[in-house]
Amino acid sequence: MYAVIVTGGKQYRVMKGETLRVEKLDAEVGAKVDIDKVLLIGNGETISVGTPNIAGALVSATIKSHGRLEKIRIVKFRRRKHHRKQMGHRQHYTEIEITGITG
Repeated sequence: MYAVIVTGGKQYRVMKGETLRVEKLDAEVGAKVDIDKVLLIGNGETISVGTPNIAGALVSATIKSHGRLEKIRIVKFRRRKHHRKQMGHRQHYTEIEITGITG
C-alpha cells in the first residue's frame, strides 16, 4: 500500500516503514503526526484518487529528528558593472518515519 501526500508544499509518495525528509514541522522528536492531505492511495491494482484530497484518509508518522541541509551558495554577478552579490541558505528539515496509512 502506498499514498501520495502533501506537506510543506511538496508531494511525496510514501509507504509504511519509509523514512523521508520533509519541510520543518513544529513538533517534538518522538511525537506522532497525522497528515490528512492525502491525494492518492494505491493498494495493488486498486487506486483511489481524491478531488483534491481523499476524505477520511490519514497517513500516520513519527518524528525521528530535526536538522538543516547543507548550505546552498547563491552568486549573482553582472559583468562590467562592478556588481557581485553572494548569499547562502540552509534549509530546515524534519525526518519522519511513516507508521501507517488508512483510508
